[in-house]
Amino acid sequence: QVQLVESGGGSVQAGGSLTLSCTAHGDTVSSAYMGWFRQLPGQEEREGVAAINPSGGTMHYDKSVQGRFTISRDNAQNTIYLQMNNLKPNDTAMYYCTAATTFMPWVGGNRPKNWGQGTLVTVSS
Repeated sequence: QVQLVESGGGSVQAGGSLTLSCTAHGDTVSSAYMGWFRQLPGQEEREGVAAINPSGGTMHYDKSVQGRFTISRDNAQNTIYLQMNNLKPNDTAMYYCTAATTFMPWVGGNRPKNWGQGTLVTVSS
């Protein structure tokens, strides 16, 4: 199956910015809905953050990040990105990349089974 590799996490102060990347290896993901989930400290469930359709023309955002985060993709590079601006301490989490066949996982549907290893984002106040 496709291997998803995230990068770009780090530690920033509140108000700062980071850009996460997720590259797929082993197969093309150009026909997949791609996106990000995050797992907050102490929580077992991952929550959907943002997703993008195969062509890159339609995006979905959780209301907690709307207006601050931007998801994009480069199908030629088999990569998606998450530009995170105006970061807040409660954005601190492990961020995971995943692929799906629809937007459903990000709007309450079943979670995908294929995940990257995650990249840690820490925002200090």
